[in-house]
Parts: sequence; structure tokens; C-alpha cells
Amino acid sequence: MTTDLTTTASAPPDVVPIQRRTLRLLFSTQIIGGIGVTIGIAVGGLLAAEIAGTAVSGLVLSASVVGGALLAIPVTRIITRHGRRPGLAFAYGVGAVGGALVVLAAASGSIPLLFLGMLMFGGGSAANLQARYAAVDLAAPDRRARQLSLIVWATTVGAVAAPNFAALADRAGGGWGLPPLSGPFAFSTVAFLLAAGVLLLWLRPDPLLTARRFAAARTGPDPATEPAGTGAGTPVKLPTAPSAGRGAGLRAGWLVVRAQPAARLGVAAVAVGHLVMVAVMAMAPVHLRDHYPVEEVLPVVGLVLSLHIAGMYALAPLVGWLADRLGRRGVILGGVGMLLAACAVAGTAGHSTFRLAVGLVLLGLGWSATMVAGSTLLSESVPDAVRPHAQGLSDLLMGLAGALAGAVSGFVMEWAGYPVLSLLAAVAVAPLLALALRPVRPGVPEQEGRAQCG
Repeated sequence: MTTDLTTTASAPPDVVPIQRRTLRLLFSTQIIGGIGVTIGIAVGGLLAAEIAGTAVSGLVLSASVVGGALLAIPVTRIITRHGRRPGLAFAYGVGAVGGALVVLAAASGSIPLLFLGMLMFGGGSAANLQARYAAVDLAAPDRRARQLSLIVWATTVGAVAAPNFAALADRAGGGWGLPPLSGPFAFSTVAFLLAAGVLLLWLRPDPLLTARRFAAARTGPDPATEPAGTGAGTPVKLPTAPSAGRGAGLRAGWLVVRAQPAARLGVAAVAVGHLVMVAVMAMAPVHLRDHYPVEEVLPVVGLVLSLHIAGMYALAPLVGWLADRLGRRGVILGGVGMLLAACAVAGTAGHSTFRLAVGLVLLGLGWSATMVAGSTLLSESVPDAVRPHAQGLSDLLMGLAGALAGAVSGFVMEWAGYPVLSLLAAVAVAPLLALALRPVRPGVPEQEGRAQCG
């Protein structure tokens, strides 16, 4: 397996260096942003439990997910009108403000301020997730999944190491006079600001605006005709979408997704995979806290979450390669299988930290498969004119699904325990399984089977 930083020879010559530069820059900022997001998440549940209690901790964690989801609305508008660069930088900036507010909440013991800070902290996650779509803007059809997965994988470098630095960041924050468990959020603030600055300075030319110029030159101004990513590069007439201009909003994305079975499957895969991942992962640190002394729990949480995040990101390039070679639907079905296995293993782990870690690794792999294959399938199944709206809608639904999981998980954990939480998460996979197994109707453009490009 090799990483892929180039487009194919069939792409316009001017696109090749732009895409290569874009991927390298996104790769770098994903590392920085991954550190910022993960070092906060590693202690977010514990900090919330300390300030607000175990039951409410799930709601506090869900505030971050809700914040990332709601940011999809303004970020989508910015991206549609001005390009990826200002949209991504704006999301990171909001995340930086959120990290600072969480530190203030820890110092004051204010639950409302903690909720507000975690709500805005979701901007970091929103930027990290939206960056994957920037990798697809100029990608050749037969390498879309691989190049999207490369940006997902880049998060591994920072995200896997970040939880293990949580204890160090906490001690450093204590040396600066910060309250316990707030030091990691101070580090997150710095990381988000750095990522925003790098994007604003160097993500030029903007990949989305460049892709639009090439698309206009190739196909003319009609946004309703777009290659649908069937692998053969054949133009397919898609349902006419509303104008992508001012006021179209996410409604334009909803209309075109509703009309396309492939797009619906892509959105569902991303949302359900994220819902299950959040539900099972969010309460894992709280579950571990019940089995370890307070002074020992942070290193154990750091190790287990590092393994989970490695499952999410480390094999993403392989997942992307499989999605390009075998088809998006097959990889989505594989992800469904891993999510179900993860719920079974983690839910029956009991006092075994090793078994819980194995379950969370499987959980990460299932998330990776549904995220990479689902995001690619969605991106190639909608017209260029409304693609940012459809992508924003997908991230909004993904965030709301994760927020629901996070909000419910704390109460389920308190009242019924971790095994019941894992069982309910497995039940939530059933609708996605049914949709992925649904027969393909003739004439509907979907990415099925082996890619035919090249």
C-alpha cells in the first residue's frame, strides 16, 4: 500500500500540481487539528463528570458534537461562496474560542460556560471532517476514495499520540495555574489557531474554486449534468437541483440527496457509523473510571483511546483503496460488520481492559469504513453546483446523530450500564444494513463493483 499524492494522467495537466499541493497542506493541518481535537476529547468526559456529574457528562460531550454539526450551516455557506480555505479556517477559529471557554469553565466551575465552550469546541472536529471533502474536489474519479482517505488517515499522526500527552498537558497546565483537566484544552486552543493560520496563508489556489473553473470549462454552465462517479467517467443526467446561489442553503443538498439512492446510502453510512462510534466510545473512559483509582485512570484512558483512534485512522488508506477497487457499497457493508462486532466485544468486556481495547479498535475500523466509503459515494453522486451543500448536510446529520448518541449514552450508562449501551448501539446499525443490502434499481448511478477507470 502506498500513499497517493497525485492525480491520474487523465486529469487536466494544471490540476496535478494543485492537487498535490492541496493534499500535502491538508495532510499537515490534519495532524495539527487532530492533536487539538483528540487531546480535548481524551479528558472531556472526565472534566464534564467532575463538574456536572456522570449522567450529565454525556450531555456535555454531546454539546461538542452538536456544535460541530450546527457549524456545518455557516461553514457550508462560506465554502459555497468563498471556497474551502475561509470555511475551514473559520471552523478552526470557533474551536479555538471554545477551548479557551472550557478552561474558564473549569476555573469557575460554571456548567453553562462548560456547555458553551464544548459547543464551540466542536468547530475543531467540524474543520477536520470538512477537510476530507477538499481532497476530493480535484481528484480523478478512480482515486477519489484513496485521496479522501489519505486526509482521514493524516489525523492518525496527531490523534493517536494526543491522548497519551493528556496527562503531560494536564501537569503543564497545573504549572501555569490552570485547574485540573483543563490544560489539554489550552493546548487544543493553540493547535486550532495554528491550523487556521496555516490554511489562511497557504491553501492557495482554493481547490473547490479551481474545480468549479475546470468543470465549467469542461461541461458548460449546466449544473444538472455531472459525472456521477460510476467509474467509467460517463456523464449522467442527475435530478435538477435548485440553484446553488444565495439562499439555497442545505435545502439544495437535501433535495438532491433525497433524489439519489447512492447519495442517500452515503449520507446514512456516515451518520450511522458516527452515531455508533460516539455512543460506545464516549462512555469508555467513564466505564474505565469505575475499575481504576483516580490517579491511574488517565494513562489507561489514554492508551485505550489511542488504540481506538488508531483503528479509526491508521488503515484509512487501505479502506480507500478497497473502496476504489471493490466498490463503495461493499466497504460500507464491511464497516457494518465491524461495528456490530465492536458492540459485541466491548459490551461483554466487563473488567477486561484488553477486551475493551479490542472492541474499541473494531469500532474505529467500522467508523473508518463507513466514513471513507460513504463520504466518497456522496461526493461523486451529486452535481458539482450543490456538492458543498450535500456535504454540509451530511456532516450536519452526522453531528446530530452523534449528539443524540452522546446525550443518551450518559443516562444509559448511569441507569443500565455499559453492556446495555453497547447493545442499543448495535440495534442502531440495523437500518444502515437494510439500506446497504437494498437491491440497486436499473439506471440509478451508483458506485458498485470494481472501478472501471484506467
